[in-house]
Amino acid sequence: MFSKILIANRGEIAVRIIKTCRRMGIRTVQVYSEADAGSLAVEMADETVLIGPAPAAQSYLLQDRIVDAVRQTGAEAVHPGFGFLSENASFARRLEAEGITFIGPNPHAIEAMGDKITSKKFAAEAGVSTVPGHMGLIETTEEAVKIAREIGYPVMIKASAGGGGKGIRVAHGDDDMAEGFAAVKAEALNAFGDDRVFLEKFIIDPRHIEIQVLGDKHGAVVHLFERECSIQRRNQKVIEEAPSPLLDPETRAAMGAQAVALAKAVNYDSAGTVEFVAGQDKSFFFLEMNTRLQVEHPVTELITGVDLVEQMIRSAWGEKLAFGQKDLAINGWAIESRIYAEDPYRGFLPSIGRLVRYEQPEEGEHEDGYVVRNDSGVREGDEISMFYDPMIAKLCAWGPTRDEALTGMARALEDTHLQGVGHNIPFLSAVMDQPRFRSGHISTSYIKDEFPDGFHGLKPDARQTQIMIAAAVAMNEIAAEQAGDPSDRTDWVVLIDKAPHGVDLSYDADEALLLAFTGGGQARLTEIDWRPGLAQFRAELDGEPFTAEVSRVADGFIIRHRAAKARVRVLTPHTAELYARLPEKVAADTSKLIASPMPGLVVSIPVTVGQEVKAGETVAIIEAMKMQNILKAERDGVVKAVSAAAGDPVAADDVLVEFA
Repeated sequence: MFSKILIANRGEIAVRIIKTCRRMGIRTVQVYSEADAGSLAVEMADETVLIGPAPAAQSYLLQDRIVDAVRQTGAEAVHPGFGFLSENASFARRLEAEGITFIGPNPHAIEAMGDKITSKKFAAEAGVSTVPGHMGLIETTEEAVKIAREIGYPVMIKASAGGGGKGIRVAHGDDDMAEGFAAVKAEALNAFGDDRVFLEKFIIDPRHIEIQVLGDKHGAVVHLFERECSIQRRNQKVIEEAPSPLLDPETRAAMGAQAVALAKAVNYDSAGTVEFVAGQDKSFFFLEMNTRLQVEHPVTELITGVDLVEQMIRSAWGEKLAFGQKDLAINGWAIESRIYAEDPYRGFLPSIGRLVRYEQPEEGEHEDGYVVRNDSGVREGDEISMFYDPMIAKLCAWGPTRDEALTGMARALEDTHLQGVGHNIPFLSAVMDQPRFRSGHISTSYIKDEFPDGFHGLKPDARQTQIMIAAAVAMNEIAAEQAGDPSDRTDWVVLIDKAPHGVDLSYDADEALLLAFTGGGQARLTEIDWRPGLAQFRAELDGEPFTAEVSRVADGFIIRHRAAKARVRVLTPHTAELYARLPEKVAADTSKLIASPMPGLVVSIPVTVGQEVKAGETVAIIEAMKMQNILKAERDGVVKAVSAAAGDPVAADDVLVEFA
């Protein structure tokens, strides 16, 4: 077995690989950019090598730097993780020529399957059903529009070398195609150094289902069942689960057989994923093969008990697979939520900054029978950089059934607290609680269908209202006692935002807090775990545990439970009457301003002072975390001022363009 492996990646996947190598007794070398000098992966690795400045094109994507680091440290093999050089056939060949083992598939398999255009042609020749489209290279916008009309809108524009949701647009007409084709080519060149683009028919109401395959160098290939990855935003997976709630055993077997046949056709010899688009009728079409480890691999590990990183290492060493297809079975259900540094209340735009607080849920088995796993590459105090993907963690929950796994995930999200950057935990929590998601009737348009106007949080339901009242009253009592000024009052009015809720307090013989609501009903609050300064309030309400995110403000608290967030005040009845008379604050008029919705770099501002602009026209393009974001005018107007230029760094809410 290898004695030392170099990890040509960063963040949570680097940490993930280090953990398996430690368990296998293999020493690790972590390469890092200047931006990652203080990262968790650098801290955990046995050796480290600086390979360049923060931009990936000047560090993680430079083959020479990786090879030099291998030579410098005496590593015998390179694990590329996902992204960066993981699906680069020339890199795999370069390592082979240098006598260094590439922990991944052979270069032929990467070439045949890693390129989306070539892979579709190969799959069609192998008898695998594929989505209708144009697999040839497309050079001009005019050619793209012509081909799209022949295929029939809607059409998906995809970068051949794409991945991770980057380099993808859906065009519903000629204008979309003209704009999207140029954007995809630019994104692809910037992210992958390859601007080749192809088109395929966009399947209406589809589901994204993928099959995990695993092969060795002796011709054996198995599949480890499927993952459902339909909950996506901007073609970036957000929530994954295994198995899929759509598939029956027959469809699962058919998809698995196709995936294995395709892998065998290219002598596949590592972990890889065959992706399918599936109709609600269980029909399915090959999309592409990812010749690497997938971001969402933990859910497969949780339902099969197979460590995919370990199997990749053993395959690269030349070992035979220690199990066959009949030895594999699905055990329970697993859910993965990708926690991103992004602001769901601002259109999910990237958020950068320092993780001032990061409290993680306890990993392992919990009393209620669910299991929590948290793959993270950052710690409290770390910086979320604009140079890389904004992922903070992949939070996973396993349960014997789908309902139990979902319940476990909802609780694990409650127990995760982040401060310092915007994050999508409230949104993930909203999905976990939605009846449609719970039913399993989902598609890749789920987020757009359920949140057509964006995410603005959810109003507290009846139980959450009681949780907010109970938490606020308890915190008010605890804070007063610690300050040495308890009021001994038993009747309060709790304002949730502006809605009043009367409550009477008492204690039972066990010192549990009893709440009687004037609108009817009672509740018993026990196991209270909070003191002033803590950002999470933990307790049990009528025997059911919960965790709420809390913070003190001038006259009360901000409380968030899952997707419901409110300002909560505990007031005397008289003070509550006075609050009801306060006038509403008028919001400032920002309709004439185009502000940057995120920190980033200005790519271009294609308008000038005095120019007449129509609603829907592009007024600025901002790049952040390798994605280009197009800002459009919301109404007609004349440009009064332009406050930034191409290449300028901007912060969130910086004004870019002002209309007269």
